[in-house]
Amino acid sequence: MKRILIYILLYCFAICLDSNAIIRIDLNEEKSLQTVVDREHQQYLGHPSTCLLEDGKTILCVYPKGHGRGDIIYKRSTDGGLTWSKRLPTPKSWETSKETPTIHRIIDSTGKKRLILWSGLYPARFSISEDDGNSWSELKPAGDWGGIVVMGSVVQLKSQGHYLALFHDDGRYFSAKPSVQNPIVMTLLKTFSTDGGLSWTRPEAIFQSSEIHLCEPGAVRSPDGKEIAVLLRENARRKNSHIIFSADEGKTFTPPRETTSILTGDRHTAKYAPDGRLLVSFRKKSPAKIQDDYEGDWVAWVGKYEDLKNNTLGQYLIRLKDNLHQWDCAYPGVEVLPDGTFVLVTYGHWEKDQPPYILCIRFKLEQIDEKAKRK
Repeated sequence: MKRILIYILLYCFAICLDSNAIIRIDLNEEKSLQTVVDREHQQYLGHPSTCLLEDGKTILCVYPKGHGRGDIIYKRSTDGGLTWSKRLPTPKSWETSKETPTIHRIIDSTGKKRLILWSGLYPARFSISEDDGNSWSELKPAGDWGGIVVMGSVVQLKSQGHYLALFHDDGRYFSAKPSVQNPIVMTLLKTFSTDGGLSWTRPEAIFQSSEIHLCEPGAVRSPDGKEIAVLLRENARRKNSHIIFSADEGKTFTPPRETTSILTGDRHTAKYAPDGRLLVSFRKKSPAKIQDDYEGDWVAWVGKYEDLKNNTLGQYLIRLKDNLHQWDCAYPGVEVLPDGTFVLVTYGHWEKDQPPYILCIRFKLEQIDEKAKRK
């Protein structure tokens, strides 16, 4: 018991050191940076996913009408997130979605561009657009398998038309018949496509554990393109978030290790600024009995890829929006416009005693730098 108490005290001390060592910026009250994407009276709207098209200004956004499941709603911005369309027509099968949708750009070996929308649980299904989202196919199964937040992350590989997709499952949805172990085992999974997203291999396990529950993978390449890093939520709430690396295009990964407490949270989504700095948007969520100043809020970490490699703190921790709920927010879309503007889209409980809705925040890192100078 004494040893456990000492561990907790040391862990809390480390958290305090982290908190004091990084510059914190609060954008919660910066209304000029915020735009409402969608809101409906007494209706839960959450868990958006976005895709920026090659014109550098058209952003597609999908999200469920409900908590993690429900009709998939579809909107478009043609001006880099400044304004958003009305809800757009969708295929009939999108009304049958059982989970959080994700949307990704896919390019095959001939250079043909596709959009792919995933809807998870069992079976994992996907819908394809070959005209930049103007029309979509009906949802169809990818195979005799499923999972949670399919696909949390999709990575273009070095071979043209080849892709790696990552997701997770806890035994409930991988097969038609649930197979949940006691204690629960969380499995991190990967699948590959070699034909521009038209078909996908049967998923393989990257990591399994009942002690730590690693899930919701968020992948980003190193600046030199030689390595893929994957940030992971630790859903057992026993440890910090974790990170793994692959130097062989997803064939193998390093053993997971903990990140700093600053990067600990859920559903990490990462993109580079033009100056090479890395922004990671996520929900700040610490291990049980540990509380951060921004606990449960929508945040963004700014640093360098080397900070991920070396487990160093980075430059900034930004509170994007105060979530008036213990945890329910921030499955974020992150896009970067040609001029360096970050367009971040997510859901949250932005007003007390009201259901969550979808919000967009736009800023450049130069604006954050100016705010840091004034602190």
